[in-house]
Amino acid sequence: MPLPNTTPAQVSSILRRCAAASTLRQGKQAHLHALVFGLMPHSTLETDLLLMYARCGHLAIARQVFDRMPHRPLHSWNILLSSYAQSSLFHYSLALIHPLLASGLRPDHFTLPSLLKASAGLGHGHTGAVLHAFAIGMALDIHLIVSGSIVDMYLKCGRLIDARKMFEQMPEKDGVVWNAMVTGFTKAGLLTEALNLFQKSQWEVVDADWMALPSVLSACSQSGDLRRGKEVHGRAVRFLLLEFDVAVGNSLIDMYSKCGLLDASCQLFSSMRVRNLVTWSVLISCYGIHGRGKEALGLYEKMRGQGLEPNSIVFTSVLLSCNHSGLIDDGHAVFDSISRVYGLEPSIEHYACMVDLLGRCGSIEKALELIEKMEIEPVASIWGALLAACAVHQNVEIGEIAAMKLFELEPENLSNCVALCSIYERAGNWHGVAEMRRKMRALGVVKTPGCSWIEVNRRRLGFYQGDVSCQFSKMTLELLRGLLSQLQF
Repeated sequence: MPLPNTTPAQVSSILRRCAAASTLRQGKQAHLHALVFGLMPHSTLETDLLLMYARCGHLAIARQVFDRMPHRPLHSWNILLSSYAQSSLFHYSLALIHPLLASGLRPDHFTLPSLLKASAGLGHGHTGAVLHAFAIGMALDIHLIVSGSIVDMYLKCGRLIDARKMFEQMPEKDGVVWNAMVTGFTKAGLLTEALNLFQKSQWEVVDADWMALPSVLSACSQSGDLRRGKEVHGRAVRFLLLEFDVAVGNSLIDMYSKCGLLDASCQLFSSMRVRNLVTWSVLISCYGIHGRGKEALGLYEKMRGQGLEPNSIVFTSVLLSCNHSGLIDDGHAVFDSISRVYGLEPSIEHYACMVDLLGRCGSIEKALELIEKMEIEPVASIWGALLAACAVHQNVEIGEIAAMKLFELEPENLSNCVALCSIYERAGNWHGVAEMRRKMRALGVVKTPGCSWIEVNRRRLGFYQGDVSCQFSKMTLELLRGLLSQLQF
């Protein structure tokens, strides 16, 4: 506790120590001391008081301190902006732009990253672009932290061309901005570009932090690039990442499974020294994707036997595994245990899994009954699962109910029209078919063809449904016809 003759500088020092250690009680005592002995207003002392409350997570009190400051240095603005951005209170951050400029202060390279993060969090690409222009005008884009924040903002707002342009203009790039580019392009589905960026980063970044490895492995999983995934695995082993980074191990398990090597996923799981709930959930999902629902349930029971309590993600993985294998009774048992055993409320994903499971097994009426008993409002994924089941089992009546709900929830989702049209067509309801086709023409339906690929001699070849324009596709079809004719004998 400060003594009565303590100076403002000494109280400031105490407040900074409290901020670093997040010790709110001692910080409040210092605040009270400053008030009782009339040490305020004092710009430095008030700024440190603001920092202490912000670091301790009391942003409402921090804002009160800020609002009462007769003189606010730029440092105080930066503290508040950064605290709002780190707490995902993005609207509060952006609301400070105009008051800051009106104060006559000139934002610096610590101010803009917080505002850019807020713009990214809200998806306000236009605001971010304005901040980018401001950075150029104030010559702040030369700072790595600012230029990196601009790249990250464009990526998170889906403006990949702007992000790539800014990235290429940066005279200096660190591992953080390389990782942001790899992750951003992976999330956008530009998998080849993401993998190429990662490969290039290995040559240009001296001290790689490997934060992008899960995104790289995700790109390998989605594109089926097993060779590149093995290369990443080799790097992880070389730099001992598997011993310390559970996220990398989890991503490798998922990658091998989605590339068709379930045994490799199981071996990797067994070799991991540290596992978390995500690790178990990923391998359970891997079993489910490969149609080995019983093994998935066995792994789930093994996890519970080790004293680990399943969370919402684990339940989703188990239900999906039951779904893929048609284990309706086991799925029911797991779904019921969510509330009965663990006292949790089933999520939208859990309901969607159960609706899909019942629908796949032909229990369309039970699936609809489950939806009607839901305590939460059914979303599009629930009705979509029901509509898909009706398309498989040609249930026109319930299919119409599901489709009408989807038309309300997703008026621009054309696949719902296609699904209902297919149901009408199989049932011979040509009036319904004509109506759906009219609706699809009005909405401008363009169906994306299915695609499969295979890697041959380090070259990935894609095959699109109905496309025989490529000479290699024609040769492949001829070979398949020859094999089929031989199998008939």
